[in-house]
Amino acid sequence: MNATGFPLDESGMWREIRVPSADASLRPVLFIDRDGTLIELVDYLSSPDDVRPIAEAVALTARARAMDMPTVMVTNQSGIGRGYYGWRDFAAVQQAVIAAVAAGGGRIDAVYACPALPDSGAACRKPNPGMLLAAADDLALDLRHSWIVGDTAGDMAAGAGAGLRRGWLVATGYGVEERGDALALRGPGFDVTVDRPLRELADLLSGLSNA
Repeated sequence: MNATGFPLDESGMWREIRVPSADASLRPVLFIDRDGTLIELVDYLSSPDDVRPIAEAVALTARARAMDMPTVMVTNQSGIGRGYYGWRDFAAVQQAVIAAVAAGGGRIDAVYACPALPDSGAACRKPNPGMLLAAADDLALDLRHSWIVGDTAGDMAAGAGAGLRRGWLVATGYGVEERGDALALRGPGFDVTVDRPLRELADLLSGLSNA
């Protein structure tokens, strides 16, 4: 915690480790976006009353927990940078999100949130991979065998930039309209899945955890 009482690092990024790594061995991880992926999309969400969990995504976090695979939330929060709401509001929303995930049997092991504005060039703001790389440093993660789930091409680009194996574009949030840009990110070493339900990814987690 810094002087604000929130887990912000020197760059101003929210950097919260909720479940520390039990050992130093590298582990694959499931990165997941928040708005439009884990919960229904609400522009500049600032009230916990507006949190609506997406059942398939919550079930995915439960499957990851059952496989002892960390789930790490990575979320852009430019509403903070724009002055629409503050970290106190973000924390209140997060409490509701974490509770919804726990009620569904899942767990969020760490949370990274970037308040930077679009086009700021901030390392933490997706499509840049800064949040994912910070998580790898904090939690001893095996990025090469990790995946990211999100509703934008920016989520997929962050995964590619961090050296992940694959991105999974959901159809919720902005997913449908981002499909073409997401598919354009396919290349050697990084693949993108679209038009498939998250329950199929849940079925693949056993292979991911043993990669």
